[in-house]
Amino acid sequence: MNKEFKEGLKSGIPIALGYFAVSFSLGITMVAAGISAAQGTVMSLSNLTSAGEFAGIRVIAVGGTLAEMVLTQIIINLRYSLMSMSLTQKLEEGISLWKKLIIAFGNTDEIFAVAMSHQKSLKFSFMVGLQLLPIVGWTLGTLLGAIAGNIMPERVSIAMNVMLYGMFIAIVVPAAKKSKPVLMVACIAVVFSCLFRYVPILCDISEGLAISICTVAAAVLGAIFFPIKDSDLSTPKKRTGPTNPKQKIFTDENE
Repeated sequence: MNKEFKEGLKSGIPIALGYFAVSFSLGITMVAAGISAAQGTVMSLSNLTSAGEFAGIRVIAVGGTLAEMVLTQIIINLRYSLMSMSLTQKLEEGISLWKKLIIAFGNTDEIFAVAMSHQKSLKFSFMVGLQLLPIVGWTLGTLLGAIAGNIMPERVSIAMNVMLYGMFIAIVVPAAKKSKPVLMVACIAVVFSCLFRYVPILCDISEGLAISICTVAAAVLGAIFFPIKDSDLSTPKKRTGPTNPKQKIFTDENE
């Protein structure tokens, strides 16, 4: 098995576990909205987005129109296009268009965070490994949740949603501890998020659009005030010669 693929699988395990818990709750919600287990499973398999699916279920439950569904999904999932554009800058050269489309399909918040914190350029095999288990966990959780239906108490179902936020914090915190720019950008995003949550008029903006605005604003301010220097991006050249004069003398004597 490819080394990069194995590394991606390993990195995707905690994401898959978190997705399983959240999608289990999603499956229960689908049954309550009149969606069958088979329909819900196909929906999760083809849409790897928690906010988008929960919003879509609400539109279905109230009998919304197709136009409302399309508009809702565009607003909520707009941030993924920004993430994908950013992710392309870290992909290794030579990845074909159809492979990029596969990567874009599974580019979620958590997968994007893990991929961007990866120290090396992103290979296609790594991204496939990283996305595989989260997709399985999200789909399987939806199926089992839909089958369970209303058997599980509502409080337990709601509590499982918290796991997604805990998982995302676990991804961001280590990177923020190592990098001051990452920490500052995360703090800026938190501040903007609070503004859209509690400030009048701003709190009336839809959640999906608010997330997109916070993402762009934090990224722009981070690029302005905490830019990455060219020296930080350059890869140090490997030394072909000895590291010190003594090593050179020792080598010559042995020759």
